[in-house]
Amino acid sequence: QVQLVESGGGLVQAGGSLRVSCAASGRSIRSYFMGWFRQHPGKEREFVAGIHWSGSTRYADSVKGRFTISRDNAKNTVNLQMNNLKPEDTAVYYCAGRDDSAYTSGWQHYDYWGQGTQVTVSS
Repeated sequence: QVQLVESGGGLVQAGGSLRVSCAASGRSIRSYFMGWFRQHPGKEREFVAGIHWSGSTRYADSVKGRFTISRDNAKNTVNLQMNNLKPEDTAVYYCAGRDDSAYTSGWQHYDYWGQGTQVTVSS
């Protein structure tokens, strides 16, 4: 079983940057497809970014060019660097992983979830 713990959320002004991190324990996530999702109040969880074990990445159109996902398999961590943040990026951000190494943006297909970290962007 894998446990995921996010950290690094907080409050930032529009145009600023934040880095959220996800630390995994219990098992190596080296072969897992890892993703970041976010959830706005009253909305369904949405895909933000994902990274394959090979390092290839996928991004939602709304964050492309502003967010960067990375992984450190030696440290069993996944990070999301968020630049040029906008008020609409305000949400709870979740780290997720799936046993299957293939990409998917559907939250229903992920097996492991962190507890979430709040990111708030003020205008």
